[in-house]
Order: sequence, then structure tokens, then C-alpha cells
Amino acid sequence: EVQLVQSGGGLVQPGGSLRLSCVASGFTFGNIDMTWVRQVPGKGLEWISAIQGGGGLLSYADSVKGRFTISRDNAKNTLYLQIYTLKPEDTGVYYCARFTNYAPDYWGQGTRVTVAS
Repeated sequence: EVQLVQSGGGLVQPGGSLRLSCVASGFTFGNIDMTWVRQVPGKGLEWISAIQGGGGLLSYADSVKGRFTISRDNAKNTLYLQIYTLKPEDTGVYYCARFTNYAPDYWGQGTRVTVAS
């Protein structure tokens, strides 16, 4: 069965950094595009970023360009989201998901990011 297990969230100060991880199993990870999505209070579900299966094509929402970096290590079946210069409005629950035909079909359990002074 497909499983996506997330880690790396937590409480950080504004301007701080965080690295989120998503460990995949149950499918051929290196052949499949992946995405990050977040649930922000007051804004609903927001797409953040996506990465091609081989890691060569990256895309980002305008709201996170320049601060967020998506990457993957296919040898470890792991997806990453490196976040710099965190803002209070980045607070929310972050989800990784498998991205099949530009639509998430399997989701991680989510990890909470809280940005506060």
C-alpha cells in the first residue's frame, strides 16, 4: 500500500528556517511526481510546490518563490521542503502528496508549522 510519512514541523521564530521531510513507500517513487500543499487558517488549502519524478522540473506558487525549495532523494524515497525566512502567514499544516496527472491521489498525515515570536 502507498504510504507517505511526514516529519520536520515545529515552532519557529519569524525569519527562521525549517526542513520538512516525506518518506514514501508502496510505489516506484522515482517515477512519480510529488507535491507539497498546505492548509493555512483563514486561507484554506493552498498548493505550494511540485517536483518531477526525476527531480529535474520544479515549480512553485508565487507566495513562496525565493523562500521555499523542493527537492527529493530517490535513493531514500524521500521528498523535502526547505523553508527559509519563515513568516507568520506561513503557519499551517503542510502535506506532501503523490501527484498523478496533476492531481494529488495519496496524502501524507501532515505536519504542523507554527511561526510566532
